[in-house]
Amino acid sequence: MSHRNLQRNRILGLSLAIALLFPSQAAFAHHPFGGTVPSNALTGFLSGLGHPIIGIDHFAFVIATGLLAALWGRRGLIIPLAFVITTLAGTGLHLQNLDLPLAELVIAASVLGFGVLLALPQRVQWVGVAIAATIAGIFHGYAYGEAIIGAEMNPLIAYLAGFGVVQLGIAVGVFTLAQRFWPNLEQVKALPLRFSGFAIAGLGFAFLSGAILG
Repeated sequence: MSHRNLQRNRILGLSLAIALLFPSQAAFAHHPFGGTVPSNALTGFLSGLGHPIIGIDHFAFVIATGLLAALWGRRGLIIPLAFVITTLAGTGLHLQNLDLPLAELVIAASVLGFGVLLALPQRVQWVGVAIAATIAGIFHGYAYGEAIIGAEMNPLIAYLAGFGVVQLGIAVGVFTLAQRFWPNLEQVKALPLRFSGFAIAGLGFAFLSGAILG
């Protein structure tokens, strides 16, 4: 198989994977138990696992952090790690009844922005990306907090553990796959990675438009 055909197949495969990852019917389903507050550690943990996955805007952002991290090797893992840690802080803000204005807009804009960072032919400084991920994490975590308001301590802790584990697991998994498929990412930004950025940016634009237009 020629290099051009191999590259085309990789792009087509990545496009198909993105299409499967973002099913439209789950786009706004952010509560694994239909809005019911978890009542024990098990349901809290399962709810935490599910929230970042069935909330497609959150899921797309987590994937973007893993792909961006792959551009800088192991030090790039600071990007998803910073995001995950600050989602915990963001949930804490919500539980303290502190209001974050325009949270939905910021979350959608973060998906759009990280998609654009992936799509750009050049890379920016990883420190700036990590700072942006830190800020985004506060707002994403604030949204996660909605599903756990009123829960007792055990399901609350389990919920935090669940969404922390699943986000980090997804991001590290994406990072590992990207590094394996394109081992020279620290020197050359692979075209399929840029295509994934266009897809994520398009999704972010759709969410942002919906948030603005209501």
